[in-house]
Amino acid sequence: MPEGKTSEFARDLRAAEVKFSAHAQKRMQLRGVELTDSDRDKLTVTIDRMAEKGAKDALILMKETALVVSVKNRTIITAVDEASAKENIFTNIDSAAIL
Repeated sequence: MPEGKTSEFARDLRAAEVKFSAHAQKRMQLRGVELTDSDRDKLTVTIDRMAEKGAKDALILMKETALVVSVKNRTIITAVDEASAKENIFTNIDSAAIL
């Protein structure tokens, strides 16, 4: 494969990855939230589907964890475990998914 094509493929692959903000990483670590490769694949597919439908900011419920996601930036903004999510209100979202 020509070198230009390889770097183009690598760039597209990086763009498709789901990122975690520093805040989300800290929250997940503090709350003991761990995601498997399979979980990350499900997140990627779900964010792809949400983007296709025009979602901008979303709430994804996965494995007793609520994830607030910037769909446009493909970034998990924060993570809230089930215990912390009780009686919490999530604002500024335009879509939700339950996995």
